[in-house]
Amino acid sequence: MKNNLEKTNLNIKNILSSAGALAGLILLCIVLSILSPYFLRIENIMNIARQSAINSLIAVGMLLAILTGGIDLSVGSVLALSTVIMAILVKNYNFNPIIGIIVCLGIGAFLGFLNGIMLTKLHLPHPFISTLGMMNIARGLALIITKATPISGFPKSIQYFGAAFIGMIPVSFILVIVVYIIYHIFLTKTPTGRYIYAVGGNPEAARLSGINVEKILIIVYTLSGLMASLGGVVLVGRVNAAYPLAGLSYELDAIAAVIIGGASFMGGIGTVWGTLIGAMIMAVLRNGLNLLGVSAEWQTVAIGAVIIGAVYIDVLRRRAEAKVK
Repeated sequence: MKNNLEKTNLNIKNILSSAGALAGLILLCIVLSILSPYFLRIENIMNIARQSAINSLIAVGMLLAILTGGIDLSVGSVLALSTVIMAILVKNYNFNPIIGIIVCLGIGAFLGFLNGIMLTKLHLPHPFISTLGMMNIARGLALIITKATPISGFPKSIQYFGAAFIGMIPVSFILVIVVYIIYHIFLTKTPTGRYIYAVGGNPEAARLSGINVEKILIIVYTLSGLMASLGGVVLVGRVNAAYPLAGLSYELDAIAAVIIGGASFMGGIGTVWGTLIGAMIMAVLRNGLNLLGVSAEWQTVAIGAVIIGAVYIDVLRRRAEAKVK
């Protein structure tokens, strides 16, 4: 009875957090449609969907880490290293492009797995440390193996996920929807998904209830690395190039999308659809500010203000919950 009540309360919290993000997205779209006559054009809407795809893919992996009360600072560097290795195999060693993509995804998952191993088996004090170390290792290796030189000119099969359209809809955004449906099912319908929420809500209680917390954390960071490399495949397809400095600050965009989407830095609260809305808010905001002629510097300021506001709302929500208890 108690477990059912706790599960119901968690579902309500997740729904409310996502609903708040959705209301914010709708309000932002209304304001920008008033300020710019170009905003609601179908071409611009599809452009926003395309622009949001990479961050959306990385952010769903980041969501898993944040749900456990952790963080993954290595996703941008993992993206860079996995994509330049794919590029070298395909361009220099004539690997089949599909094999190259599979290797790219495998490298991302493996690097994420190492993050999980460092956190659980080496008992590093916080995922900030393990993923910060991986961020520097992966970025350095990407620069070393490419000699800091971009690699460009890929076959259509690699460009497909980042550049192709089905009708007017970008393939990259269709990929995002498919991935988010899979992760929604994973988090809400499988024991492992429920364990991820449990670990974030109270790691010690999860351990005492028989959940293998170390195994869950390894799975979480492996999936985060996998999603970073999948975002990299889309990026390479979009720009038709792989370069060792790809993904700089992508971890910050992913964290922002998750937090704006209603997840809590304390862990245990957040949804995939809230994260998608958070990624869309960032893409819509950047697109709208571009249409209004706002400089890149002020766009950065605006994104920062939105992130602070989202975190402050989470703080207020937790204070309110503490008073009720």
